[in-house]
Amino acid sequence: MSKNAEDRRVKDSLAQLRCHFTWKFLIENSEIPDLENRVLDEIEFLDTKYNVGIHNMLAYVKHLKGQNEKALESLKEAEDLIQRDHANQSDMRSLVTWGNYAWVCYHLGRLAEAQTYLDKVESTCEKLASPFRYRMECPEMDCEEGWALLKCGGQNYERAKACFEKALEADPENAEFSIGYAITTYRLDGFNAAKKRTEGFSLHPLRQAIRLNPEDAYIKVLLALKLQEVGQEAEGEKYIEEALTNKSSQTYVFRYAAKFYRKKGSLDKALHFLKTALQATPDSVFLHHQIGCCYRQQMKEIRKAAKLQPSREDEENADRMMRLAIYHFELAIQKKPTFTIAYMDLANMYREQGEHQKVEDTYQKALTLHDGDKSRLQEVHYRYGCFLQCHKQSENDAITYYLKALYIEPQSNARQKILSALENLVNWRVDQNKTDVESLNLLALVHRLKEGRE
Repeated sequence: MSKNAEDRRVKDSLAQLRCHFTWKFLIENSEIPDLENRVLDEIEFLDTKYNVGIHNMLAYVKHLKGQNEKALESLKEAEDLIQRDHANQSDMRSLVTWGNYAWVCYHLGRLAEAQTYLDKVESTCEKLASPFRYRMECPEMDCEEGWALLKCGGQNYERAKACFEKALEADPENAEFSIGYAITTYRLDGFNAAKKRTEGFSLHPLRQAIRLNPEDAYIKVLLALKLQEVGQEAEGEKYIEEALTNKSSQTYVFRYAAKFYRKKGSLDKALHFLKTALQATPDSVFLHHQIGCCYRQQMKEIRKAAKLQPSREDEENADRMMRLAIYHFELAIQKKPTFTIAYMDLANMYREQGEHQKVEDTYQKALTLHDGDKSRLQEVHYRYGCFLQCHKQSENDAITYYLKALYIEPQSNARQKILSALENLVNWRVDQNKTDVESLNLLALVHRLKEGRE
């Protein structure tokens, strides 16, 4: 067989595998450094019984960076973990790792080695009575795919949820499947916060995950945050306190405990946990964004308290908090250039600073992002419209962006506030000139949109 024919035959076989190379993650190239940091943080700081998959993910990230030899090292670590933690299921648990090995060897031009791993997959599929030559349909594989999708960002969450749901249909009391599903639904609650969706959707899955994994501190802090969101803060704080007494996954516990206390208004406590976690994971985008949010809140509180008679010291403190917030929001974007929410937060802080050109530049970057959640893109258009209207007195441009926002995601909860902003602006224009045909037509359009007729 010629070299080209052998290459095609191996590649056709590789395409049939279930592994990171065939799961078609939606990952922007600019997101790869942040993804690698989050994978490395999880390997070092998250205490879990389910960590084979994260080494497979690291191997895939190394491949994306062109580091295929290092990818093989990560796959070796995954293989060692399988033998240590899943010896009784080693063949079935190795399918994803062998599939990744085969792909990496193929990319290195080692066709014979790639075929060796394909043969291992084929032999195991035959032994486990799979009807497919190179793939296994089973809940464990669905779970592996779910974890991988979950790690790759919000645009992959719905697919991750479907994977864990499929796994749970086969084994509803499985502790690992339950954790994966709970984390995914929690992330989706946050990712789709602007959409018309029950905010407490993840509450039951999180309680179920804790029932099956009562010592898991990471799940406890997520449940605490969800309870806080649905108005059950006192119960949530009990879970935070429980998690903080546990030495397991402390860096992650500190992250989410800080978010809980920030939302509660205990900003000094939140910053203490955030800075402690930052010492362990200095490149964490999540931490820099949360720290920025704390400083922004402190700035607002200083200004509110000193509203009537602000002293020079108050003004200096508020200015210092503003600069610290900007610093951390800028770092978050630098480390994750597709972080839409951080762009909006940074633009708001530049506006507070009076740096209108920086506000403009930041919104222009945010308007080009595609993070998988159209409701966020809608929010960017809306906030940019507000900036154009209120700070640049560009009413025509503001109307353009309000209208663009309305047609991005009609089902978003933001729709009513956008319609209201547009209606107020158009009414003001009509008041200025009652014969303005364009404004009258826009007002009629707004009324049709409010009635759901367009």
